[in-house]
Amino acid sequence: MSSEEAAVPTKTGTDDDGMSWWYRWLCKLAGVLGGISCATMGIWNCVTVNPLNIVAGVWMVLTACVLFLCEVPFCCQFVEFANVIAKRADRLKPWQKGLFYCGMALFPIFLRLTLTTLFGNAIAFATGVLYGLASLGKKGDAVSYARLQHQKQGDEEKLAGTTDDSAP
Repeated sequence: MSSEEAAVPTKTGTDDDGMSWWYRWLCKLAGVLGGISCATMGIWNCVTVNPLNIVAGVWMVLTACVLFLCEVPFCCQFVEFANVIAKRADRLKPWQKGLFYCGMALFPIFLRLTLTTLFGNAIAFATGVLYGLASLGKKGDAVSYARLQHQKQGDEEKLAGTTDDSAP
């Protein structure tokens, strides 16, 4: 083994999707809290005689189950296929997860707009927004942005022919 092979950097803190470890845990925590809020408000929403409220409540409980299966599969050890679903969900890109979670959270709100559906799905929607923001990537640093702007300004001066070298 040569010194060049030993000097190869290993992955530290990020995977291929560009999310840091703390942001990944933030998304998982938001998913768990979103699942809890969807489940409790969904059950509360089912205690009615209005059929649209019941359907919205059942959908919210289903959303909570999906959030738990995708984000924290160890909570669902009694479900045989939980690990398979979690592995497939981990292979999804962040924008796909974000779109899926936001869509699942918006459906009961469009079905029946009440306070329980609105507040119950707010954290699940926020989880989708967090995953959507992760798909945008990292923010660039100020030094590279300043270099880029300086290079762009120099290129514009060369095109216009107003460089300092051509002055009389």
